[in-house]
Amino acid sequence: MSGNLETVPQSQYAVQLIGPSKLKLNKAKEVVAPGPRQILARVEAVGLCFSDLKLLQQFSAHPRKSSVVGGIPKAVLDEIPSYKPDDLPTVPGHEVVCRIVAVGGKVARHRVHQRILVQADYRNIKTAESNGAFGYNFEGGLQEYILMDERVVIEQPSGESYLIPAVADLSASAVALVEPWGCVENSYATRERQTIKAAGRLLVVVEDGFAVEGLAESLSPAGGPASVTAVCAHEAQNRPIEALGLAVDRAGGGDELPDESFDDIVYFGAGKEGIDALNDKLAARGIFNIVLAGRKIGRPVSVGVGRLHYGKTRWIGTVSTSAAEAYKMIPPTGEIRPGDRVIVIGAGGPMGQMHTIRTICLGLEGVSVVAADLDDARLESLRQKAQHLANQRGVPLRMVNSRTQPPADKFSYFALMAPVPQLVARAIADSQPGALVNVFAGIPTAVRHDLDMDACIEKRCFLFGTSGSRIVDMKVVLDKVTAGQLDTNCSLDAISGMAGAIDGIAAVKNRTLAGKIVVYPMLHEMPLIRLSDIGGRFPTVAARLDRGMWTKAAEEELLNVAK
Repeated sequence: MSGNLETVPQSQYAVQLIGPSKLKLNKAKEVVAPGPRQILARVEAVGLCFSDLKLLQQFSAHPRKSSVVGGIPKAVLDEIPSYKPDDLPTVPGHEVVCRIVAVGGKVARHRVHQRILVQADYRNIKTAESNGAFGYNFEGGLQEYILMDERVVIEQPSGESYLIPAVADLSASAVALVEPWGCVENSYATRERQTIKAAGRLLVVVEDGFAVEGLAESLSPAGGPASVTAVCAHEAQNRPIEALGLAVDRAGGGDELPDESFDDIVYFGAGKEGIDALNDKLAARGIFNIVLAGRKIGRPVSVGVGRLHYGKTRWIGTVSTSAAEAYKMIPPTGEIRPGDRVIVIGAGGPMGQMHTIRTICLGLEGVSVVAADLDDARLESLRQKAQHLANQRGVPLRMVNSRTQPPADKFSYFALMAPVPQLVARAIADSQPGALVNVFAGIPTAVRHDLDMDACIEKRCFLFGTSGSRIVDMKVVLDKVTAGQLDTNCSLDAISGMAGAIDGIAAVKNRTLAGKIVVYPMLHEMPLIRLSDIGGRFPTVAARLDRGMWTKAAEEELLNVAK
C-alpha cells in the first residue's frame, strides 16, 4: 500500500441512505483502509442532484441500487466494502471531486495525490434493469473519504478510467459541477442512429392496403439486421421483405411478440390501435418508424414518453411511402443548429440554467433563446447569470413566466426540463418544421402519453432524450472549464457542510433554490447557506464573490474561516 494512511482518521462524517426517504447523518462512519486493488480518496466537494431524490424515494427499488448481475465477477464485488446493493445502507452523491490519499499495492493506473473527477455511471457493469453507479449501489461522495476499486473504475472494453484527472488550480466546486454539465453536454452530443441497426432485431408490420418500400435503402452500411420478423396483412406484402435476402420469421400478430424485443419497428399503416399495441415491443435504444403513405392516423397515439429519456427510444415517421425517408430525417446529434429558435422550458431550475447558458455560449449564428419558467424568482436568478453573457455574445434572450405569459411563438428547438408528459405534446403543437424536441427531464419510464403523431410526422419533428453522461462528455466540459471557456460555478446557488447536507437534499426536493448546491464534507458543522445570504455569516467570503457568483477565492476563504 502507498500513501500516508496515518493522517487519515478512523471515522468520518457521512450522510447515509438507510431506507426509502430515510437519511441520517452518521458522525462516526468507519474509514476503511484500501485493499490491494483499491483506492482511498478524500472528498473535496460534492454537488446535490435531482437524481439523488429518485434514489431517496425508491431506495432498493431503484434500478441502479440493485445487485450487479454482469460485467464484473461476484468474487470481486465481495471484496469491495463500498459495494452496497439492494437494502444495504448506501452513501448518495455522485457529483464528486476528490484527491487520492492511499492506494493498494496492486493499483496500477491511479496514484496518491492525484486529483480526480468521478464519472459515476459504470455503464459496463450491469444490474438487472440498468447499470452500476457511484452513489447508488456503490457508495458515493456525501462523506469525507470514499473507497473505490480499480477493477470497477476502469471501463471495459475501452480501458478508460471513470476517474478523470483534474488540474489543481480550479475550485473544487467548479470541478464537481462538471458532472451535471456533462449530462447536459451528453444530451446534445450523443450520436443518433440513422439506419436500421446492423445485427439488430427488425420487426416489420404491414397493414391492409399498404405496400413495403424503402427497407433496403434503410439498412446500415455495416450490414443488415440479425433477425427479421414480419406481420403482414396479406401474403404478397412479405415478398419485398424477403427480397432483403435475410431469413424472415412470420408472425401472426403483434400480441404474441415479446415486449422490448426489437431494435427497429417499421410500421406501414395508420391505425392507432396497431401503433399502441406495438409501443411496448420496442427495445431500449430502439427506433419506431411510422410510414403513413399519405394517410392520417386521425387520433393521438399513446407513446412511451418516459422511455425517450431513460430508454433512449426514438419515434420517427414519414408521410411518404418509403421507410427510408423517415430514417433520413434523423439528425446526426441533438445539437442546436445555426438559426434555431430555442425555448428552454423549466429554464429557472438548476439544469435549465445550464441548458440556457450553454446555448448562449455556443457562438452559433442566428440563435435566439426563450427561457420559460413558472417562478419569477428563479427567472430573476437566471437573468443575473445569463443576461450579461447573452449581451456579450449578441444572443437575443427573453425571460417569460409561462404561467402568466405563455409564449405564442413557434420554435425549432425545445429543451424540456420538467418531467411533465404534456410538455412533449405541447412542443409538437408549437414546433416549426424540422424541430428537435429534447426530453431532458426524467419522465418516469413507465409513463405513456397521447401525442399527435400526425402533426409530429408532417412537421418532421424529432423526439429524443438522454440520461446521464459518458466519460467523453465530462472530459469535454472539463476541458472547457480548464481553458476558461466555461465557468461551471455560474450554476451554483448555495453551499453547505455536512450539517446542512440533508437540508440541501430537501431544498432540491422542494425546488426552493434556483441553482445547484455544493457540499464541502470536511466542514462538519456548517449549515446550508444561500450565496445571497453568505455575507451575514461569512463577510470575508462574500467579499470574494464575483457579482454574486461563487469563485475559487471565495471557496479558499470559506475553507479557512468555516473549519
